Amino acid sequence: MDFNLSGIAGDMGVGGIVGFITGYALKKFIKLVLALMGAYIISLFWLQQKGVITINTDALFNLTEKTAGQALGLGDKILGILPGGGAFVVAFYLGFTKG
Repeated sequence: MDFNLSGIAGDMGVGGIVGFITGYALKKFIKLVLALMGAYIISLFWLQQKGVITINTDALFNLTEKTAGQALGLGDKILGILPGGGAFVVAFYLGFTKG
């Protein structure tokens, strides 16, 4: 059997680079989305306190729970589509923790 080590190393390198960039960008995106959602919800509660609007808090929290579940499901689908190499997974974890 003839092993092409340069091809394997190239695949691992590309998978590692793509994994790190994906993990880093995903963490930054999640932080931004959560900050915007928090600011929006805080502004709603401030407007309710001032008497401008009335909020059905049960419906609001059910909506945010549903949205979070959909986002996690989308993340699982994306990871299922991407090439499942070990280098990608390790680099994704490193990028996610670094971000």
